[in-house]
Amino acid sequence: MNSTYVVNPVEVRMKESSNGSIYKSIVVMGIRSRQVNDKIKTQLTQRMIHIVDDIDDTETTNLDKLAISKEFDRLPKPTFIAMKEIFTDRLDIRTVEK
Repeated sequence: MNSTYVVNPVEVRMKESSNGSIYKSIVVMGIRSRQVNDKIKTQLTQRMIHIVDDIDDTETTNLDKLAISKEFDRLPKPTFIAMKEIFTDRLDIRTVEK
């Protein structure tokens, strides 16, 4: 998968055949993207905790918070990270038997 994150239908079909169904792959990518999103959100929250807000200066922008949020905005989207992981076989898909 290239850096522009264009979905190649041939690759999706190849994953479909190796995982059993395309729906299973989509569900796994959705679950993984939520996990990645939660991890990113936790990291952002931890970095923002250390920034002190000026209570009396509410109308100005806190430049430290702005810099941190811009840094996190440049990260790839969680969905694309999950897609890349599944296409590079870094995700182990297991089915729980009832």
